Amino acid sequence: MDNKNIESALHETRQFPPAPAFAAAAHPNVGELAALHAAAERDHVGFWADQARSALQWHKPFTQTLDESDAPNYRWFADGQLNVSVNCTDVHLAQHGDKAALIFEAEQGAVRRLSYRELHAEVCRFANALRNLGIGRGDRVILYLPLVPEAIIAMQACARIGAIHSVVFGGFSALSLRDRIEDAGARLLITADGGHRGGNVIELKAACDKALSEGGASIEQVIVLQHTAHDVPMQAGRDLWWHDVVSGQPDHCEPEWVGAEHPLFLLYTSGSTGKPKGIQHSSGGYLLGAKLTAQWVFDLKPADVFWCTADVGWITGHSYVAYGPLANAATVVLYEGGPTWPDAGRFWRIIQDHRVSIFYTAPTALRALMKLGDHIPQQYDLSSLRLLGSVGEPINPEAWMWYRSVIGQDRCPIVDTWWQTETGSILISPVPGVTATKPGSCTRPLPGIVADIVDDEGHSVTTPDTGGYLVIRKPWPAMLRTIWNDNERYVSTYWERFQNRYYVAGDSANRDADGYFWIMGRIDDVLNVAGHRLGTMEIESALVAHLRVAEAAVVGRPHEIKGEAVFAYVVCRGERPTGDTREFVEELRKWVGEQLGAIAKPDEIRFTDNLPKTRSGKIMRRLLRTIARGEEITQDISTLENPGIVEQLRGDDGSGKGR
Repeated sequence: MDNKNIESALHETRQFPPAPAFAAAAHPNVGELAALHAAAERDHVGFWADQARSALQWHKPFTQTLDESDAPNYRWFADGQLNVSVNCTDVHLAQHGDKAALIFEAEQGAVRRLSYRELHAEVCRFANALRNLGIGRGDRVILYLPLVPEAIIAMQACARIGAIHSVVFGGFSALSLRDRIEDAGARLLITADGGHRGGNVIELKAACDKALSEGGASIEQVIVLQHTAHDVPMQAGRDLWWHDVVSGQPDHCEPEWVGAEHPLFLLYTSGSTGKPKGIQHSSGGYLLGAKLTAQWVFDLKPADVFWCTADVGWITGHSYVAYGPLANAATVVLYEGGPTWPDAGRFWRIIQDHRVSIFYTAPTALRALMKLGDHIPQQYDLSSLRLLGSVGEPINPEAWMWYRSVIGQDRCPIVDTWWQTETGSILISPVPGVTATKPGSCTRPLPGIVADIVDDEGHSVTTPDTGGYLVIRKPWPAMLRTIWNDNERYVSTYWERFQNRYYVAGDSANRDADGYFWIMGRIDDVLNVAGHRLGTMEIESALVAHLRVAEAAVVGRPHEIKGEAVFAYVVCRGERPTGDTREFVEELRKWVGEQLGAIAKPDEIRFTDNLPKTRSGKIMRRLLRTIARGEEITQDISTLENPGIVEQLRGDDGSGKGR
């Protein structure tokens, strides 16, 4: 065996071609997609130039498409000028001004709709208010808001005046907020009195006050949205109410025309280890990627109601809530609250009530809802759905099939998308009217994306089902430009592994005989068990395929003989097993052995009520590794949805522990 490659033991043979009726109306269709791929292969740079000219409205057309003189700090369309807000609102007013741009549902149930004309007016009023406060081109503005229309309005208003926004997820702690303020050198903080989550009020203003009391000296003023209407202290001379700053502002705001390379936003990675990285994205290239992929991947039609469940504190909420769908004149659904409040039917009720046609969510959310039973979604009318999407991590085949059969009722194609904060937009995904899908595979790269899988020396891995490093061989417009104030870290993190030849995603992957990509997890989530390199995602998929298992997370811990042992945390359907669980543990170990081979059998299985997840639904895998290794927890766990789960994961309650 070649020890340099990661082994793939997961073999999925089921295929689902597009339904003929869907394919007949899809854009791009088979011929259009083939033409796009052919054009990109024939002339990579020229392809992106053509797309940029046709997809975006330019104030000053670009003459230089790609500048590689300072690679890997690539520059796209650098001498062109545009405005992102104009491309998301103004361009739609004549034809779609009265169309719903945003449909917002509060956790308590109130619904608010904004047409494109109303959204444009609100963006202009707030942009004028920002200018009145002295905010302008290049100033950094921190947003710490719930998922309400004002979050979109504030992002678009910053873009309109050339300010650089940095959205901080409302679940992050005051300490995390302070660190991001200080790294960005932000002048203005926009927040709310609070947010709603799971029937509780999230104290956003209080967190801001704490962050600013412990640092954040660059902040000059704080704008506070009155959302929960509970009393919060307002510091005279610093704190301003949103409704006061927009009062009397005109509903027209002349846009600031910026160069295509002007930073649109900074988005900080979670920072669970080390200093958070401020991922810097451009204006022109980023918007092009978000707009095109929203068209290609979701087959957007004028009548679609598009719901991406991500918060705008994450890249998914930037690209497929705040920018990509709006650039395409889509109707976007926003929901502030939790997926199971006041009951486990909330997501499905929203789809039913607002006639959602495209639903884009994370596998962690799907698995959590799946374990509650099929009878819950079956109570709702989901007939409006025509396309389903998955984002955030690889989706295991069991959850994929449940998504297709129970939610999509065996008629909706699933687009399993691979991309990252750093990539800006989707890079690998089925095109729903063309691609035959396989449960668990993100299938093939989109037009203009040159993805590959390479070994330790950077050579292409050509043997099917043999894993390696996922890399992108050629630059693309939506890619990150640098890490804010730390270009050396940008180069070392994403490029140095293979001498700056290609972008290194940090994921392991394999390609099957049909050329389909299968993501196997993060490179640092690969286990080295007795000389075998195993992807944790495949072991998790095998566990979840067992009828009694709802969710699983696999990590490694040191083993004196095998190098690493396989440690699995398992959430069961129904009650958590307690007492003597040895028989069930052995059943699961045998099951994994049958699915993947004896080498993949977990050495220890620990049962838990839930996995540690952030409020966005992401599993905190570094925390699980720390617990499995018996190490002290030093990372920031303030974003945990359920902090009390930590003691159970440790096994400190004396139950639920396997061997």
